[in-house]
Amino acid sequence: MQKKQSIIVNICVCAVLTAMEIVLNRFGSFNTMGLKIGFAFVPPTFAAILLGPAPAAAVYAVSDFLGAILFPIGPYHPGFTVCAALMGICAGVFLSNKSGKINAKFFFTRILPCVLINCILIGLIINTAWVSLLYGSKTYWGWFLYRLSEYAVLIPVQLIVIPILITAAQRIKTRFYR
Repeated sequence: MQKKQSIIVNICVCAVLTAMEIVLNRFGSFNTMGLKIGFAFVPPTFAAILLGPAPAAAVYAVSDFLGAILFPIGPYHPGFTVCAALMGICAGVFLSNKSGKINAKFFFTRILPCVLINCILIGLIINTAWVSLLYGSKTYWGWFLYRLSEYAVLIPVQLIVIPILITAAQRIKTRFYR
C-alpha cells in the first residue's frame, strides 16, 4: 500500500510541476521569435532534484508539448520536445543529491556540468538548429548569435537558482516525503 501511495504522490507532484512549467513558460517568460528568457526551468529542475531523471524528462516533455498545443507562440517542432526530455534526463542524472549538502565539489562536478550541457549543448546548439529550420529567416549561425544573448542571461541565473532549489527540495523531502 505504501508503494502505491508513493507512486500517486509522485504523479501528483509531476502534474503540479508540469502545470507550473506551462504557466511560467507561456505567461511568465519574455518570449519573442526564437528567444525566451524566464524561470520555466525551475519546475522541471525541481522534479529532477526530487524524483530523478525519468520524471524530470516527463515533466519537461509533457509541459513543452502541452504548452505548444494549448498556448502556441510560434511553430512547433517535435525536436523541441525531444530536447526538453533530454534536458530533464541530464538534470536528473546530475542533480539527484541524496546528501542535501552543496559544497564547492558538488557545484563544480554536478551543477555546473548540468547547466552547461543543458544550456549550451542542448539549448543553444541543438534547439537553435530547430529554430533555424522553422523560421529560416537567418542562417544557423545568425540564429546562434541571436540566441547567445538568451543563454548569456540564463546560465548565471541557473547557476544561482539551482543550489537554492536543491536546498528547498531537501527541506521538502525531510518534511513531507517519508
